[in-house]
Amino acid sequence: MLRALRREPGFYQKLWALSAPIILQNIITTSLGFADTFMVGLLGNAEMAAVTAANVPVFIIQIVIFGFQSGMAVLVSQYWGRGDVDNINRCMGVALYAVTGFSTVLALITFFFPSQVLGLITPNQELVALGARYIQIVGFSYILNGVSSIYAGLHRSTEYPKFGMALYGISMCVNTFLNYVLIFGKFGAPAMGVTGAAAATLISRVVEFLAAGAFALRSRRLPLRWRCILRPGKPILHSFIRYSAPVVCNEAMWSVGTSMLTVIMGHMSNSQDMLAAYALIGNIDRISTVVCFGIAAAAAVTVGKEIGQGHTPQRVYDVSWTLLLASMLVGGAVMVLLLVLLPTFFRPVLFPLFELTPGAVEAATCLSVIYAVFMPMRSFDITNITGVLRAGGDAKAASLIDIGPLWLAAIPLMALTGLVFHAPTWVVCIAMQAENLLKCPIGLIRFHSRRWINDVTRSGE
Repeated sequence: MLRALRREPGFYQKLWALSAPIILQNIITTSLGFADTFMVGLLGNAEMAAVTAANVPVFIIQIVIFGFQSGMAVLVSQYWGRGDVDNINRCMGVALYAVTGFSTVLALITFFFPSQVLGLITPNQELVALGARYIQIVGFSYILNGVSSIYAGLHRSTEYPKFGMALYGISMCVNTFLNYVLIFGKFGAPAMGVTGAAAATLISRVVEFLAAGAFALRSRRLPLRWRCILRPGKPILHSFIRYSAPVVCNEAMWSVGTSMLTVIMGHMSNSQDMLAAYALIGNIDRISTVVCFGIAAAAAVTVGKEIGQGHTPQRVYDVSWTLLLASMLVGGAVMVLLLVLLPTFFRPVLFPLFELTPGAVEAATCLSVIYAVFMPMRSFDITNITGVLRAGGDAKAASLIDIGPLWLAAIPLMALTGLVFHAPTWVVCIAMQAENLLKCPIGLIRFHSRRWINDVTRSGE
């Protein structure tokens, strides 16, 4: 393994230069979610559980946007290796049409049918009543967020992730400040509670969209070519569908599957405790995996560029194996950190701050331990699926590896343990992570086959 980690001078400096801004960007975006949870959590257990339930459809929108962004990156990173700016603009055009249409439809559904949507997630009418107005407002914010995310993803795929870091930094500052003002009624504003959190999110996304638009109109690094964006053409559309559709379907199925886990919690006998614990630990988990996703994103750009520049399959394989091993080591370091923080900070300081009930504390502790133990394996899977395999154009296999274990193992096992057998909380938490026991070996087999190495730019010519 040590031999595989040895690379030419400057390799890890380039990897860090790519991944560091992405990691910071992910920290910013996940911190934004944590700030929402923290401030809403101060209102009470019910409010925090309601926002968790309301964020399930919003989470689906976010993940599908990420799917379009990732699908676009498959093509853009390889076109970047070839220096083809026109086709990069065409890829962005197709992605913008797709994201805007999808997010608009879901925003309208959540606006006109908020109670019906929340009723699918939890039968608790108190939570439905608290979350209905939140979901009506916050859904529209992701129409704007979809456009800015696609543009930020374009720069990430062309080795300029600092733009996304700066853009989401602005958004986070605006959102956090407005959360404080509108949730608690500061500086003369009315105390709006949960509705204030939704309004803060919407306003911050408007600012984010305007900032991205201002930068795009002035950028010389990747100038906008409107004829390519507005009329991408059939060749790029076909390439986008071929290589991006599996990624988008993957993210949609994964987000729905992950949301099913939340739905199962919402129907358990201790649903309020489980949802409150999941709201807190879920945000901690997202913060703890930012390094893993940062390396995965850097791996996607690195592998895509290697293929686009015409390097041999053996060279692409060796570079990718190094990236996978590095990601697993990073996951191990995160695991140790989480296990240290649980008894020293989470239980004595963080959990009491949210005034969690004893049942919620038990669930939060179980989730913390399970997430930590599986972290090295999850980090490896994240880089392999979203970084290496997708960048090589093997999106279909990556999708099967990603969503198959979730739907065939995690969801059935959690439903059985949580709803049928009413098993102890720690058993239900282990069932949630059952997918990772299957993803890693299946992903390794696919990676070692080398069948994932493809030049996807040829079909767009």
